[in-house]
Amino acid sequence: MTDIARSGTAASTQVVPNNGLAYTVLGRTVESERVFDAVADHFDGVPDGAIDVVVDDLAPVAAREGVDSAVAFVDCLLERFVGRVGRISMGCSFEIPVELLSRVGARADVVVGPDAEAVTAVERLSREDPTTFGYVRRHWVEAKRGIEMCDRNYPQSKQVHAALADPETTPRTLGATLSGMVTLGALETWGDTVGPTRYDLTAYRPKRTWALGAAIATGVSDD
Repeated sequence: MTDIARSGTAASTQVVPNNGLAYTVLGRTVESERVFDAVADHFDGVPDGAIDVVVDDLAPVAAREGVDSAVAFVDCLLERFVGRVGRISMGCSFEIPVELLSRVGARADVVVGPDAEAVTAVERLSREDPTTFGYVRRHWVEAKRGIEMCDRNYPQSKQVHAALADPETTPRTLGATLSGMVTLGALETWGDTVGPTRYDLTAYRPKRTWALGAAIATGVSDD
């Protein structure tokens, strides 16, 4: 389904026989159910499992309608077509919203494309410190948001926590998550102190954090 600007009611289907590809052009504002109906049209008279479905990029859906809508789109797609298709593949632009990466990644059987070094780092933390890894796995999205909202350069975890609106973490669990992010190379601590740890937000690496999130979404277990 391409994102070419057309009338929401107009649709045209093109078939590329040599490549085994069929695609339907719909409008930008078309409702999800119309998209699913257009996909379902290609299943008429075809045995289950004979067709693969490819979603080129979820990021524009999230940008236009929000992360919740993009996740709802994925849920409906899976509910309607799992068992009928051979494979469902969904693409995401680099640096999509972290909430979308986290929530959609949890619904996927396989996540392809994360940075190999980030995957290695995540797997190492999982083996060597499973408790800290568990905090990172559950709370990295909120930690990223807290870091980016905090207006201090060298805060304690409680000060990062205070920057969050309606947090799921506590200062303690957020601190454990931030500690894991330091181990994973997304963040650094500031100075040597006998008091509470201070984090150096001037050394924060957002692209590294995103890569680690993609690696976590590959399904490394914290059990």
